[in-house]
Parts: sequence; C-alpha cells; structure tokens
Amino acid sequence: MESKKLLIITYYWPPAGGPGVQRWLKFVKYLPDFGVQPIVYIPENPTYPIVDENLVREVSDKAIILKRNIFEPYQLASFFSKNKTKKISSGIIPNQRKQSFLDKTFLWIRGNLFIPDARVFWVKPSVSYLEKYIKENNIDTIVTSGPPHSLHLIGLQLKQKTNVKWFADFRDPWTTIGYHKSLRLSNYAAKKHKKLEHQVLNAADTIIVTSKTTKTEFQAITSKPIAVITNGYDVENVEKQTLDSKFSLAHIGSFLSERNPKILWESLVELINENPDFKSHLEIKLIGAVSQEVLETIAGFGLNSFLNNLGYVSHSEAIAHQKKSQVLLLIEIDSEDTKSIIPGKLFEYMVSERPIIAIGPKDSDFADIIMQTNTGVFFDYSEKEKLKETILDYYKQFSEGKLKSNAIGLQKYSRKNLTEQLSKLITYNS
Repeated sequence: MESKKLLIITYYWPPAGGPGVQRWLKFVKYLPDFGVQPIVYIPENPTYPIVDENLVREVSDKAIILKRNIFEPYQLASFFSKNKTKKISSGIIPNQRKQSFLDKTFLWIRGNLFIPDARVFWVKPSVSYLEKYIKENNIDTIVTSGPPHSLHLIGLQLKQKTNVKWFADFRDPWTTIGYHKSLRLSNYAAKKHKKLEHQVLNAADTIIVTSKTTKTEFQAITSKPIAVITNGYDVENVEKQTLDSKFSLAHIGSFLSERNPKILWESLVELINENPDFKSHLEIKLIGAVSQEVLETIAGFGLNSFLNNLGYVSHSEAIAHQKKSQVLLLIEIDSEDTKSIIPGKLFEYMVSERPIIAIGPKDSDFADIIMQTNTGVFFDYSEKEKLKETILDYYKQFSEGKLKSNAIGLQKYSRKNLTEQLSKLITYNS
C-alpha cells in the first residue's frame, strides 16, 4: 500500500535548538511507521536564536526536505544589536520597567510592522512555490505549525488556491501567548492579529492544540473540530547518570523575566537560614537562556554562591542533566493567559525519574498531568509555605539517599503513541 503524503510547513527544524523543534522532529521520525510519508518544508537561511547541531542527526532519513530562502527583518536588526534581536526572537523580553529605548523600539517594530510576526515575508514566496509543488506531486493534506503563526497564513492561502485538507497545529496560542502583551501593540495591530487568528481558525479543516485550555479558548472563536495532541517524550540514548552529590534544583530551558518565582527564592533563603546542612548542600542549577532580571533577583536574595549557571547546552546534555539533578524545576508565568501552556520539557522531566517542583497559575493544565502521573508537586504563586515544606521534605529524602520519582501512566505521552494519534487524525479526516 502506498504511503499517504503529508506536507509539513514548519519554521523550527534542526539545527534549530530549543523546544520549538522537538514536536515535528519527533512526529516526522515516527510517521513512516504509520503509513505516512512526511515532506517537510523549511527555510533555507533561517535566523534561529538557538542552534543545536547534534539534532541534525535525529532527522529521519525517510523524510523529504524542501527548502526555500526566507527574508527576515531580524537579519537587518542584528546590525544594530545582535544580542537584543536574538533575545526578542527567542521570546526573552525584558521587564517593562527595565526596557531601554532600544528595547521599546525593537518591540514596537516587531509588534506593529510585522503582523503576525517577523517571518511574514516568507508567506508569499512559499505559497507560490508550494502551490506548484502540491499540484505536481498530488499532495492532498498539509500541516502548518506555529508559532511563528505567519506559517498559518501559508496554509490559509494554499487552502484557498488548492483546496487541500489543512491541519493548523498550534504549539502555543496566538493572541493569548505570554509575550503578546509585551509587544506594545497599537489598536490597529491588536485588531489585525485577532482578525488573522479568526480567519485561520475558521478556514482550517482541523485545529490541533497541545492543551485542553487552548481548545476551550479556540472553541469560542471557531466551530471547526479541535484535537488535543500534547507534546511528549522520546526514548533517548543517554547513558545512566550518577546523581549530583549536591541537593541540586535544576531549571532547564528559557528562564524568562515573567517566570521569576520569588516564592522559590524566599523559601530557599529561609531554609538556608534555618538549616546549616541544607545550606551546605544546596545548588541552584540553571541550564538554558536566563533573563538578566532573574539573575539579578537571585543575586538580590543573596543566592549567588549557590548558583551554577550553565547557559545553553545541547539537547542530549540537557537530558543528561535532567537525569542526574536531584529535583527539577518547572516554572510558568503567573497569568490567566498561561494556564494553557504545557511546557514541552515537562514530558522529558516526567521520564527522568527525578521529582518535579512546578510553580504556575492556579488551575494550570500541566498541574493535572503532574498529579495524574505522580511525577511531582504543583504550587500556585500563593502557596509559599507548602512549597517550602516540600523542598524540605525532598531534602530529607535526599539526605537519606531515597529521593526518587515514582511515575505512573506515562506511556500515553510517548512520541510514538502521540504520532499514532496524529496519523489516525490525518488519515480519517483526509
């Protein structure tokens, strides 16, 4: 039986690093097992804020890769400040009170001149190229993956021109994504975002989202079918790790200004003052891009002597740190808008056999997953005393050599099972 062809339009692809690349890299890895031939369309010359050359080895040799040039204003903006454009393109936006004139200028330009985002110039040439490719190669099904949400505009126009079956995959929401309010949008720009979001959600044949809250949010905008397919974990070839000798609390991934958990820093300071043994064992391990505000807050609490700031490491190194750190930290912004966010690293955390301390807004979607899988404890930003008690409890288990996570029911979050879900959705709805 001939494989079904699926054209996948995505921006983030190896050698891009960070969480945005993992979802479709893994779907593409397993789709051929379920009778689907992945054809991946990506930019030839992208501006990736994070690069991980090791991920190139993970690209399936069964995938067909199509590349076309992209023009991005980040390439011009980097002449003025390479560091600032890199941070803004990766979502690390300075706290509004601490934004320089250059920060404000870049954010205003990004939010008001490039709608929905700075990759919008790729839309027109991509539609022209892919319309021809779709007709010549008998493609009847496409997927667009955002952010960047401009890729959904490629899907929108291809749907209009070719009437392909179109699945719009939202790794994150559109107008309620955490950084959207920081873009200094004019009324015109805000309305344009809403209009484009409405058009995409009502033109796609099926919407795919990563959380139930995003599904509920989108159901208020469209009557089109919405499927929830979360992110997940893959089987990683990482050697067995020796656990850190210190009581290490590790945060892996981007640590944004708005994710600055003062209740955590306050709890650690109190435990240090109350417990000399705790003080001698504590290590705060940060892996990935960390905002200056977070680093300044840690210093302000007098915690610098406990800090091990490792910066960005390859995905395989990050997995190794997940397996050897004593406790894993998962922090989300304290906002209504972030209840729907289920960080991709959660699923890798869950299979690391290390307990998770998660902090986020009340009723977060990822709180349910942590509870159902018995992989850690979730706290909202009002629960400082409970957080402190849990850290102390984990420290006591660490001191006795007994600290471990006892996870249950993880299999449904494996990348292979999730890809099977995706393949059924695509096959039955095409």
